[in-house]
Amino acid sequence: MKVYLITILCLLFSHVLPAQKTQSVPTIYVDKNGVMRWSDTRSEASFYGVNYTLPFAHAYRAMNYLSKNHKEAIDKDVYHFARLEFNAYRIHVWDVEISDKDGNLIQNDHLDLLDYLIAKLKERNIRILITTMTNFGNGYPERNKDTGAFSYMYDKCSIHSDENAVKAQENYISQFVKHKNPYTQLSYTDDPYIIGFEINNEPCHAGTPKQTEEYINRMLTAVKKAGNTKPVFYNVSHNMDHVQAYFNTSISGTTYQWYPIGLVAGHTRKGNFLPYVDNYDIPFSGAKGFTNKAKAVYEFDPADITYSYMFPAMARTFRSNGLQWITQFSYDPIDMAWANTEYQTHFLNLAYTPNKAISMKIAAEVAYSQPMNKKYAKYPNDTVFDHFRVSYAQDLSEYNNGEKFFYSNNTTTQPLNKQKLKSIAGCGNSPLVRYEGTGAYFFDRLEEGLWRLEVMPDAVQISDPFAKPSLDKEVVTIIWNEWNMEIDLPGLSQDFKIEAIDKGNSVNRLSKGVGFPVKPGVYLLCNKDYKPVNEWNASAKWNNITLGEYVAPKAHAGKFSVAHQPAIVAETGKALKITANIVGPSFPDSVIIYTDKISFWSQNNPYIKMTRAHGYTYEASIPADMIEEGTFRYNIIVSKNGKDITYPDAIAGNPLDWDFYQNRYYESRITNADSPLELFSASDNYGSMETYAIPETSYIRSKATGMSSIKYTFHIKNKEARFFWKKYIKEYIVNRKESLDKVNDICLNLKATDDIKKLKIGFVTSDGYTYTSLIDLNSSTDMYRIPLSGLVQDKTVMLPAPYPVFLDRYFVPQTPIPFNIKNIESLVISTIEDVSENSSVDIGNIRLE
Repeated sequence: MKVYLITILCLLFSHVLPAQKTQSVPTIYVDKNGVMRWSDTRSEASFYGVNYTLPFAHAYRAMNYLSKNHKEAIDKDVYHFARLEFNAYRIHVWDVEISDKDGNLIQNDHLDLLDYLIAKLKERNIRILITTMTNFGNGYPERNKDTGAFSYMYDKCSIHSDENAVKAQENYISQFVKHKNPYTQLSYTDDPYIIGFEINNEPCHAGTPKQTEEYINRMLTAVKKAGNTKPVFYNVSHNMDHVQAYFNTSISGTTYQWYPIGLVAGHTRKGNFLPYVDNYDIPFSGAKGFTNKAKAVYEFDPADITYSYMFPAMARTFRSNGLQWITQFSYDPIDMAWANTEYQTHFLNLAYTPNKAISMKIAAEVAYSQPMNKKYAKYPNDTVFDHFRVSYAQDLSEYNNGEKFFYSNNTTTQPLNKQKLKSIAGCGNSPLVRYEGTGAYFFDRLEEGLWRLEVMPDAVQISDPFAKPSLDKEVVTIIWNEWNMEIDLPGLSQDFKIEAIDKGNSVNRLSKGVGFPVKPGVYLLCNKDYKPVNEWNASAKWNNITLGEYVAPKAHAGKFSVAHQPAIVAETGKALKITANIVGPSFPDSVIIYTDKISFWSQNNPYIKMTRAHGYTYEASIPADMIEEGTFRYNIIVSKNGKDITYPDAIAGNPLDWDFYQNRYYESRITNADSPLELFSASDNYGSMETYAIPETSYIRSKATGMSSIKYTFHIKNKEARFFWKKYIKEYIVNRKESLDKVNDICLNLKATDDIKKLKIGFVTSDGYTYTSLIDLNSSTDMYRIPLSGLVQDKTVMLPAPYPVFLDRYFVPQTPIPFNIKNIESLVISTIEDVSENSSVDIGNIRLE
């Protein structure tokens, strides 16, 4: 009853409240030079944040599958947006879920949730860019559900030129922008927190440029007639032959995307991708009208990676190209992030990907602090800029400006000015914080001598988050453990008070020295005799949060999981280190390794004990005398309360039980130290190589020819196409470092070649640099020896293809770095001249000798 009374009062006074609330709220306008500026100060605006889709499509349905409350879920995620200091939110609205066949707006749960989300974002001072239509289905990753909406009646590539479809869109967009949000009592056109509208998401224009221009103008007219005076944006990342048509219209701004390492790999990609994000050249920047349009990034993400070093580098490059609105796609709702089912190629959530989330927080600082169009040195000389640092080797993003010290991973960097620090956010260890947990933490100085500490629970990856998704498969698990934390913060002495202020947390203790045990929650830290200047308690407001607020998923490691990748290859005569992440409802009593040599009938069955190295990481060293040439097979056995579980198949029991029938093992290939370092072989599991073509309209076909080789043929759409083979090989050489030092040649076995005269072969290193050598092919041999001494620094081809399609496909280094065999990470082969449909190459094996 109380809720309904409040709603009625708001409606009764709606003619007064909006004016009172919005008079002092600055809005955004675009000046004649295409710069978004604040209406009050006329200063340049800069935005950074995320896309988030819970009101619609799969995320909406998944909340129902999981019996979650949608609005409570929104509350939780928006709090984390505030913690990461985002000031921007973008969504492409699924028009198929809020419209009918004629484009009439439908008042339903989806629209209500969007309204609620907008209201909650406003409470956190987060601005909003709404893309009014997607013009495609609502299914992914499920099947589409036909709602009878107008977008289901037309093909996406004809919906912008079919007259009836355009009329439906005019009707829809007009009703949408003037829709009144019951939670704010403002229409979208009147809400100052909605900075503008993008007409549609990634349009497909199959008609003429003139038709495209006419379509955009009709949408602009419909929006204007609905009362809109905000900036209107249009996507210019697609349909490159229509670019001038976009700029011929009176749109205020243009939108761009960036997926620098492609999408939907189906697995986690590895390597140094910093060269891929060194530049974002827009080839049509000379188009008439380009300079007076604002530029916004509607979507971006370094997809299919778990690294935390990329986001600030991308933000730097965006800012250097004058982009003012930057929103990642897409933030996973906390209630379903454990499975990463929404978009399997993307994975971002503060609780479940803490390192990436802190990297996003750092990238937001890049967006807010770096001037538009500022130019930077070329990679690798741009990995340190202003107060920021990114490192592939350390998987680290870092921000260190004196008042703020943020780091996405372990760091040894000293804070610029410890005594002036106001905010710390990080994962792992630093000179100020020693912490064994895997979740993120935040320290905020409320006043001199008083700090707020927020600690997230531990997140541990237990399967590949970018593989085929399912709500029946957990990819990251959450554990609530108590760990010791050591801190060195200004204003705190050796003995200080720790008081919990989040709901349900009753901790109130004194530290013993600089260290203290801490579990997930929110705490106030101060000296035991501290007298606060202001009143600070759980309900006190600070910036855009309440001090006692805390959001974290419950612990859900109900059973033990072992995340372990066996060595692909190791050498005889050397101990083999085995590492695994082991998580469960508690720490195991013991973890041991049995090899396949044990037997129920034997009285002597040796085992190797695994010990906890840190966090949830367990290690063991297999003695050299147990490592014999051939295949090393083993199981990991986790024991708790007298019960055993055997991995990799998580079978209850122990291999020495009389009735244990499981016979699957972890396996590593063991070779002699003098044997060649095999990188590719058609006859075993060394045979996988990714294939690419530039442009992508052409492609490579592969077919095994018995056990001796793989035959590659070519589908040609462009006679000037170039073809590439790439394989990540770091895992094939990591246990053969001494042997690697002794190699001199790449040995390439080509069983046959037809109509190909030359190839390039070489490596991509941990620097992201490529070194290659040219091979002249001939029919008199099938074995080619390429001296490593002959490899020369080459341009790095960006594989897979980045989006948008107009981006350059090559990174050309300006700083020479000598080739070092110890740094090789990927094998690359390429054609260098035209090939035909009749061309082919049969690759048998590739090795280092």
